[in-house]
Amino acid sequence: MSWKDFFYFMRHQRPGMSALALLTAAACVLSVFFPAKEPREELSGNPVPPSRYDAFLASVRQKDSLRRKASPPSANTRREATFFPFDPNTADSATLARLGLSPFVVRNVLKYREAGGKFATPERFARIYGLPEEQFNALRPYITIHEEYRIKKDTVRPRPAFVRDTLRYPKKYPAGTVVELNTADTTTLKKIPGIGSAIARKICAYRARLGGFYCASQLQELTHVPDTLNKWFRVDTARIRRIDLNRASMERLRSHPYINFYQAKAIIEYRKRKGPLESLRQLSLYEEFTPADIERLTPYCRFQ
Repeated sequence: MSWKDFFYFMRHQRPGMSALALLTAAACVLSVFFPAKEPREELSGNPVPPSRYDAFLASVRQKDSLRRKASPPSANTRREATFFPFDPNTADSATLARLGLSPFVVRNVLKYREAGGKFATPERFARIYGLPEEQFNALRPYITIHEEYRIKKDTVRPRPAFVRDTLRYPKKYPAGTVVELNTADTTTLKKIPGIGSAIARKICAYRARLGGFYCASQLQELTHVPDTLNKWFRVDTARIRRIDLNRASMERLRSHPYINFYQAKAIIEYRKRKGPLESLRQLSLYEEFTPADIERLTPYCRFQ
C-alpha cells in the first residue's frame, strides 16, 4: 500500500473533505487579519495597583451612604421615648409617638379605639398587637385611666337565677285521649304525655318519608319511642300516600324507608323485561324481596 492510498477518497466522501479544506483555509486567513487580544491585566498575573482598589472601595462606601439616606426608616423603628402621664383612651397619635411607640403600634391603638374598644385597665393596653412587653412595663407607671372608662362593679348586673318552674310547658292531654296519627302536627304531639319537641319532630319527619302510618306500632321503628305511646293514637289509612310502582323513578323508590337500592333496581328491571306490575307478589321471585318486605310494602303501593 503506497502513501497515495491514504489520500484517496471515494466519490461520496469528496464533497465533505472539500468543505473541510475550505473551512481550514478560512480559519487561517481570519487568524492573520484578526489576531487574538492580549489577556487582561488581572488574568495575566500582573498585580493591580493599590490605587485602583482604594478608588473602588471609596465608590462602594459612597453608594452605601447614599442608599441609607434615601431609604425611609423602618415602620417598626422605636423612637426615643419621653415618659409622662397619659390615658390610652384619649391620647392622639402625636402623644403616643412621643412616648416612644412605633407607628405600627400607634395605628393599632387608633384602630382599636375606632372599632369601639376601650382600655378599662392598663393590662388591656398591653394586649395591643406589636407592643413589646418591656416597653409596656416602662409605660405602666404612667398609664392613667379616666374614671368614665373604668369598669364599674355596681353596673354589672348579676345573672338571673334559673327557675325551672317559670318555664311554660304545653298542657298535656288527659288519659283516654286519642289523636289521629297521620294528621297530628308537632304542637298536638307534644301535648301527649311522654312526647317532647325532639320526638314530635322525629315522628313528623318519618311520617313524611313513609307517606303515612298504617298502624301505631310503626312508631317503634324510631329510637326512644316506647310502645306505651301507641294507646294515644288511631290511624286513618285513607290518608296514606301511595307509590305507583309502574311509574316511579329510581330516586323516588329509594326515598321510601321500606325500599333499598337493590329492591328499587329489581323493580326497574322487572318493568323493563316483563312490563307493568299488577301485584307485589310478582316480585316474590326476586331474592331481594322477602315475604315480610312484601307485607309491609303493600299499604304503600299502587299499580296503574
